[in-house]
Amino acid sequence: MADIVSTQITDAVTQANVKVLGDSPAMALSNLYQTISQSLSLSAQNAVTSQQQTNIIHQTTTTQGVSLLYSVDTAAIGSATGKVIRAETPDTLTNVIAVVNALKDLK
Repeated sequence: MADIVSTQITDAVTQANVKVLGDSPAMALSNLYQTISQSLSLSAQNAVTSQQQTNIIHQTTTTQGVSLLYSVDTAAIGSATGKVIRAETPDTLTNVIAVVNALKDLK
């Protein structure tokens, strides 16, 4: 025996299917737009992060260089002062004074 389906039910199912099919292009485009906007914002964020990391590297290099410049003279003067303090003979004292004068001329 054949089952008879109400025309109202078949009409409702057909309308629901037509609505889904009609909304599909709009949903696909909205998903595409959202994906593109997220990709562009991530690439902009990566560019900013890369630029900040480059600036940090430059600042670190400059700080290390300045620190090295300041520490070289300090170490030489400290070494000379230590030799003067430990000097027991006038010859050693004369040699240390000559070294300190030579270091002053390098500046």
